[in-house]
Amino acid sequence: MNYFYRDKNSVLVLGDTFKCLNELPNSYIDLLIIDPPYFLSNGGFSNRNGKKVSVNKGDWDNPSKINVEKFYNKLIRESYRVLKKDGTLWMFGTYHNIYLAGYLLKKFDFRFLNNVTWVKKNPAENLSKRMLTHSSETIIWAKKNGGRHIFNYNDIVSLNEGHQLTDVWITPTINKKEKKFGYHPTQKPLSLIKRIIQCSATADSIILDPFVGSGTTLVAARALNIRCIGIDQSKKYLKIAKRRLDNLTDNYYDLIE
Repeated sequence: MNYFYRDKNSVLVLGDTFKCLNELPNSYIDLLIIDPPYFLSNGGFSNRNGKKVSVNKGDWDNPSKINVEKFYNKLIRESYRVLKKDGTLWMFGTYHNIYLAGYLLKKFDFRFLNNVTWVKKNPAENLSKRMLTHSSETIIWAKKNGGRHIFNYNDIVSLNEGHQLTDVWITPTINKKEKKFGYHPTQKPLSLIKRIIQCSATADSIILDPFVGSGTTLVAARALNIRCIGIDQSKKYLKIAKRRLDNLTDNYYDLIE
């Protein structure tokens, strides 16, 4: 693998996700956090901070350049292979891709644990005014059939004022401080990724994010002192991820939450 950055807990790999996954051994990963391309770059427009902007994010998100079903089929097959028997997978999506992903997860013998609805407190308005404002995304939490998954129930209850955590998670989109070292068009809130890790990883876990982008999963894992591998084909975004890791401080979460 082409290691872009590496220390005792954090590994950034520069390269094609599928080629890098192929180099990982079977049953190696405890927790997969997957924020794949949604393939929305179709020449349309969106709203960013009140301004009309192109939805195009790059060739990696262009549905005309790839067979989307084959892409997801390959991704989920490789995810199943590298995941340990008792490991779990969290996959992000919207209505554009999540139903296809859900169908394929079941096809590859994954069992759904939860369907988490992530509600954004501050969604961008729909400029077309022809449909409802998109204000949520879905996160599928799944395990291998027969596996004994990790769920840190007592820890999560203690973080939620003694109450069980529901499958509706409400957060802002992105805190401005999280973009201090650079912009990524599909970056997820650090608090969201932190919660996923706290739900389903231990100090001994190995986490993999195969589309790590600007490194949010690695930042959350580093702050929680858990090993994590991130893969991305963009050196530009890995440079942002490295800067975020290099500037992580003990009170980082206090600054963003």
